[in-house]
Amino acid sequence: MGLLERLRKEWFILGIVLVIAVARLEPAVGVKGGPLKPEITITYIAVSAIFFNSGLSLKTELTDSRLHATSCVFCSDFNQSCWWE
Repeated sequence: MGLLERLRKEWFILGIVLVIAVARLEPAVGVKGGPLKPEITITYIAVSAIFFNSGLSLKTELTDSRLHATSCVFCSDFNQSCWWE
């Protein structure tokens, strides 16, 4: 296996090494209040992207999920009506 072929296969590890090297050379980019604004991008954008990506990987089984959601709504409505009498 040639070097170029190996780099194409291991592109993710190579990307991680490059990002770590750039962060080591220029740490001011990711500092609080810096150009990347990590207090906003990590707190909101990165977490939202992770949950969105996880949601995309879920299997969609419409009939089972509708039946489950209907029973959950019925139980929660029943429980709340019992509590508020």
